[in-house]
Amino acid sequence: MPGYLTRNKLVTIGDHSYQLRVLRDKQQFSDPDGHGARLGISSAQWSLFGQLWPAGRLLAQAMDRFDIQGKRILELGCGIGLASLVLMQRGGDVVASDIHPLAEPFLAYNAALNALPAVHYRQLHWDRELPTLGTFDLIIASDVLYEQDHAALMADVIRRHANPTAEVVVADPGRGNSARFSRMLDQQGFGLESTRHAMDEADTAPFRGRLLHYSREAVAA
Repeated sequence: MPGYLTRNKLVTIGDHSYQLRVLRDKQQFSDPDGHGARLGISSAQWSLFGQLWPAGRLLAQAMDRFDIQGKRILELGCGIGLASLVLMQRGGDVVASDIHPLAEPFLAYNAALNALPAVHYRQLHWDRELPTLGTFDLIIASDVLYEQDHAALMADVIRRHANPTAEVVVADPGRGNSARFSRMLDQQGFGLESTRHAMDEADTAPFRGRLLHYSREAVAA
């Protein structure tokens, strides 16, 4: 027994249905060797990677429609990896990343559940440089701005890993830190297009959720 309980969830995105292994609930916790604690993941945060959150579903829906032709894509904080699986289903060139020690095996299991090729994965600490990760044309994430310092951390990751011409897509459920993040990306030359979306069935217009689409064109020499 792994020390935690899981369940399978069927999710439809566009014309495809995806089987996902997720944690049974938010009470699950197993860190017998203290690996998660050493990474700064508390017992209260430990189960968050293993849930399908509304913002994660919104990001996956966006990636089902997004123009990915010829683009190298990085997902930040992938969790169970639904958006990356949608991109793999479409033949995308995607690298998934997270800090949680179980994100990689959950992602691999979910790819196999859906008869998809293994998704390339890198464990990524947002506050540490990882030059071997390279640069990307499209960087995506969902609900990553829930802590005050995450705006600066995310902006630094984008500074290091976004190509001169690049796009960033963040599915955000209405976090206050998104305004600070947008200002930081504006300083990097990114323009913003924001659209509102319902996060759940109880969400009524004007919806609290937003899809933040940032774009930057390379400056000609």
